[in-house]
Amino acid sequence: MAADVAALGPGVLAVHHIGSTAVPGLVAKPVIDLLAVVDSLDWLDNQRPALEGLGYEWRGDYGIAGRRYCVLRGSIAHLHCYGLLSPHIARHLAFRDYLRADDAERDRYAREKRRAWAASGGDKAAYAAGKAEWIAATEAKALDWFAAVSQSPLE
Repeated sequence: MAADVAALGPGVLAVHHIGSTAVPGLVAKPVIDLLAVVDSLDWLDNQRPALEGLGYEWRGDYGIAGRRYCVLRGSIAHLHCYGLLSPHIARHLAFRDYLRADDAERDRYAREKRRAWAASGGDKAAYAAGKAEWIAATEAKALDWFAAVSQSPLE
């Protein structure tokens, strides 16, 4: 999957595994989330036919300005694409690495996911909304953590 995306050419600068499946020991649905850092969204927009040829369904920004979102046929992978200077890149990578580094925080997120799922009645949108506040607060902590340990989330 990541190799397929990278094969689009030099406009793909990096592909990262993000989301719950990227955090060992975290409960997750069987979907791989990938974050592609691209030279520019204009370049990526021109690659839409190539991505669709790889089996991705193009969904545009899908509610987040500055993103291009695609779902691999069968929903086995979600591709989140951002231009090189997007702050969303650091947000995603910091959250992932923070949960990887802190087992207690990872476990708190697992409990939050289970709580949100139980409250959602199986509705995916309600599930996402139900955990959004927790995620936003934890992303802020994760970004502070990155700054404190002087790591770059682009590494």
